[in-house]
Amino acid sequence: MELIERAEAEALAAARHGEPFAVLGLHAFGLDHVVRCLAPGAERVRAVFADGTEAALTEVVPGVFAGLVAGLGPTPAPYRLHAQGLGAEWDWDDPYRLPPVLGQIDEHLMAEGRHMRLWQRLGAHPMVHEGLAGTAFAVWAPNAARVSVVGDFTFWDPARAPMRKRGATGIWEIFLPGVSEGETYKYDILGPGGAALPQKADPVAFGSEHPPATASVIRRLPPPAAPAPQAARAAANAVGAPMSIYEVHLGSWRRRVEEGDRRLSYRELARELVGYAQWMGFTHLELLPVSEFPFDGSWGYQPIGLFAPTIRHGTPAEFRAFVEAAHEAGLGIILDWVPGHFPTDAHGLGQFDGTALYEHADPKEGFHRDWNTLIYNYGRREVRNFLIANAIYWLKEYGVDGLRVDAVASMLYRDYSRPHGEWVPNIHGGRENLEAIDFLREMNIAVYGEVPGALTAAEESTSFPGVSRPAHEGGLGFGFKWNMGWMNDSLAYMARDPIHRRWHHNQMTFASAYAWSENFILPISHDEVVHGKGSMLGKMPGNGWEQFANLRAFYGFMWAHPGKKLLFMGQEFAQGREWNHDASLDWHQLEIPEHAGVQRLVRDLNHLYRDTPAFWRRETDPGSFHWIDADNADQSVFSFARHGGPDDAPVIAVVNMTPVERHDFRVGFPEQGRWDEVLNTDAAIYGGADRGNMGGVFAGPEAWNGQPASASMVLPPLSTVIFRRARA
Repeated sequence: MELIERAEAEALAAARHGEPFAVLGLHAFGLDHVVRCLAPGAERVRAVFADGTEAALTEVVPGVFAGLVAGLGPTPAPYRLHAQGLGAEWDWDDPYRLPPVLGQIDEHLMAEGRHMRLWQRLGAHPMVHEGLAGTAFAVWAPNAARVSVVGDFTFWDPARAPMRKRGATGIWEIFLPGVSEGETYKYDILGPGGAALPQKADPVAFGSEHPPATASVIRRLPPPAAPAPQAARAAANAVGAPMSIYEVHLGSWRRRVEEGDRRLSYRELARELVGYAQWMGFTHLELLPVSEFPFDGSWGYQPIGLFAPTIRHGTPAEFRAFVEAAHEAGLGIILDWVPGHFPTDAHGLGQFDGTALYEHADPKEGFHRDWNTLIYNYGRREVRNFLIANAIYWLKEYGVDGLRVDAVASMLYRDYSRPHGEWVPNIHGGRENLEAIDFLREMNIAVYGEVPGALTAAEESTSFPGVSRPAHEGGLGFGFKWNMGWMNDSLAYMARDPIHRRWHHNQMTFASAYAWSENFILPISHDEVVHGKGSMLGKMPGNGWEQFANLRAFYGFMWAHPGKKLLFMGQEFAQGREWNHDASLDWHQLEIPEHAGVQRLVRDLNHLYRDTPAFWRRETDPGSFHWIDADNADQSVFSFARHGGPDDAPVIAVVNMTPVERHDFRVGFPEQGRWDEVLNTDAAIYGGADRGNMGGVFAGPEAWNGQPASASMVLPPLSTVIFRRARA
């Protein structure tokens, strides 16, 4: 009897055998045992058992050896393999003698799409298994005919480490002794029928090579993050808490121009960015995606390594240190998260096992025309599990505080950006993507259940109802929603010459009609300062002085308006040019007083906002806001009140959007008495002309604007003035 059938040996040598563990390793053979192994390049191989038994193996076909071993008994001792060839000798532990790493419970949960710690089983994990140090690899590829791990440790030869398929789950796994952290690897996959595919990066890798290289890198996860105190995190992320978010692209916030224009490392960012954001008074940092991505020009919004912090700034441990530094400074970390689509790069998820595995097969469902990307198949439980586990991974393993979900509108509608006839209706004939809706609900339920105190926010630009309402009430379950309507209307208004603003007054007031329909964030994001849109300063009309005054007035209006605040980097000091992801912000502009003045204004707005509960304590209560005068279109003046709890001083904001200084301008106040002028965007320290009210006004008994009291004031041109009730 042959020790191995020649056809099987040839399939192994050609890297076309789909069940290598059924053949390789130690197997009973009649009353004896047979050892079969892969040893490309060897001329002679022998198996050396721990009890002293040795057996010579014979080459069956090049690279495949087999040998009979007698007298091992019912429980053979472990063995190592020794080879000679081409003038060299080497020893190794045979991975095909080892049992699986994955357990039956893991298989069961993966099959059901309920493994919320998926990253602890899939991917590459350095460990000790059966007393041997090495790395366990596991990947989902249910339709593959064969999967091999390839890397420098296999000379990138798929015939050296074919994997074991674990039944109906479609998981392939192998433990490779001697393979350690820092080594690069990919999966070499034969699709259905044996079709060769491009080698794939690991979907659950914790590290990647520096782009443009595309291999995954074996990384140990840092020890579990010391979680922020749950009560403190929940308080900071609550709807009724102050929230001012600094949105940052790590690669261009600041660069070392003197060192070849290099990006800052996570450790440098932990000192410089965290320190700056803390000094500026922001409460949270929101990072454009840090999941590994191949193309710099995507800014991270076309990720391939969803579980790998980008190596552009350092290792996973260094990213963890960045998050911890932010927490020590009292800052929350929000990550932009992209479950809506993924790029078509050959080493990525597309056609991963030779089939449409992560994406839809029909391009009318699975291809995004705007971005030339592929769309996840949310109807497949394993894909939902992959994405939801990824969300929990960032919150659990790195201790981040929240996720802002990108491009939610593109997920909610099957006809998003598609012409008639180029989309597939849902089962009811409608345009809603029911599977994506279910996925988003399931994700939010999992996040808020697994990580109490965390937050999720949706970038959602339509009127889809209940985005930030609880899932059990029929909503999508997000904590917050970006208020794109407010952003579009207010920026359109600000771009107009003040002489024309009277005809568009409602663009600044309309948001109050729906301000409590969702838990809103007011976003001035990266999307508003790219692709020819100009910077925030560049959007403002008028001469140089008027542009700065307009911008200061707008920021005052924004910070006083209901809703959390979000501002993209560079706009806090009125950078003149629009954002360039390949260059540092223009920090030198802070040497110009007008730019430094805007920076100081944003800092003061942040501190005033955080110190004034009337701005945020009752944010979900429509009674916390009322217009004093929403109808003064002729003068382009707006005035409104903000209210907190019974013991919180109310606030009045008065906004003048014309370049006309108004004296003896009367405004209604809800109470008589002294009202301190706590912020005036025309102050000289901000770059203004110091026109104001000598620190405050006194509201007398004359009723005005439907209010029981009123005060006469100086209203500077293009300004926002904020008053707070003085308390005895």
